[in-house]
Amino acid sequence: MIRKTIYPGSFDPPTNGHCDIISRSAKIFDRLIVAVGANPEKKYFFSLEERIEMLREIVSEYDNIEVAHFDGLLVEYAAKVNAVTIIRGLRALSDFEYELELALMNRHLNSDVDTIFMMTDERYSFIRSSLVREVAKLGGDISDKVPKVVENYLKKKFS
Repeated sequence: MIRKTIYPGSFDPPTNGHCDIISRSAKIFDRLIVAVGANPEKKYFFSLEERIEMLREIVSEYDNIEVAHFDGLLVEYAAKVNAVTIIRGLRALSDFEYELELALMNRHLNSDVDTIFMMTDERYSFIRSSLVREVAKLGGDISDKVPKVVENYLKKKFS
């Protein structure tokens, strides 16, 4: 049996915290789907295509990771791709309450899919995509906060 999991997010943009969760999840599961959310109600800085392109470059060294997108309910997508778990990254205690609510609702909607919480490495515990965008916009150094491909995308957007 192949153990397949989903790591969902908006990844707007992907950070080193996301990459930490991705690399550690890839070691635990046979197959990892990095699923980029496409919520029409939300305004994104990067297009869906750009976010997918960045993530595909980031995970290109892994043979057990695919990057895809989904819209609608995550648990419906999980059932569609036969995933047994959803990975949710936690940076700090403040993330837990929101993530717990999501996990409980997902469990209510589909009890066959479990949620696993994974703490990011402490080096990345303060990094948020929106903060990275703000620092990049103001010309700050983000080279240790995001992969090189993301840094290049941000520089291009703000030049």
